[in-house]
Amino acid sequence: MTIAPEDRLIVALDLPGVAQAEAMIAKLGDSVTFYKIGYQLAFAHGLTLAEKLAASGKKVFIDLKLHDIGNTVAGGVSSVAKLGGTFLTVHAYPQTMKAAVEARRGTNLKILAVTVLTSYDQNDLGEAGYAGSVADLVKTRALQAKSIGIDGLVCSPEEVSAVRAIVGNDMVLVTPGIRPAGAAVGDQKRIMTPSKAIAAGADYLVVGRPVTESADPRAAADVIVAEIANTI
Repeated sequence: MTIAPEDRLIVALDLPGVAQAEAMIAKLGDSVTFYKIGYQLAFAHGLTLAEKLAASGKKVFIDLKLHDIGNTVAGGVSSVAKLGGTFLTVHAYPQTMKAAVEARRGTNLKILAVTVLTSYDQNDLGEAGYAGSVADLVKTRALQAKSIGIDGLVCSPEEVSAVRAIVGNDMVLVTPGIRPAGAAVGDQKRIMTPSKAIAAGADYLVVGRPVTESADPRAAADVIVAEIANTI
């Protein structure tokens, strides 16, 4: 699978409203081809923006992390598929993944399963009732996702190489928790620079605040794309 460097950067529009998101998109111009819309913007009319972006030729990653009974997940996937987005996330529970895969058949939407959130570490898993390690849970969910027919996985940069070894080259790997050298870590706990994540086997990198909170967002995006281009 050949992916152009500029298409590998997904800028997270974690902004409070459509007006702010559209202003950011205007600043970024043709430097960015792929955007992520998560809860904050989705619940502030961002799904309408997602449809508009897709119609304009941009790629859209709708990050809703669906997880519910199968029928509800299937209905959600069917609705999102009509927006024209490229990716939609679900949590990597088998029943949820099976429902999502079935519902996206016949559409262009690709389903990404979230293995373990990048804000979670070993202590967080223990508090949630999981006895094994982060690595063990990621491996289990990656194997299940592959057998179910999920299109790709969202995993932290730290797990990319191990997950790539498990799933091979047929599944897309999307990594949040990307921080250029010198950028603030924020609330992420398992992070990596763009070049290291690509070298480890990531296909797409999700970057939010290091771009959107930069004094010059376009320049920040260009630096990341250049780093990706120098790595692949």
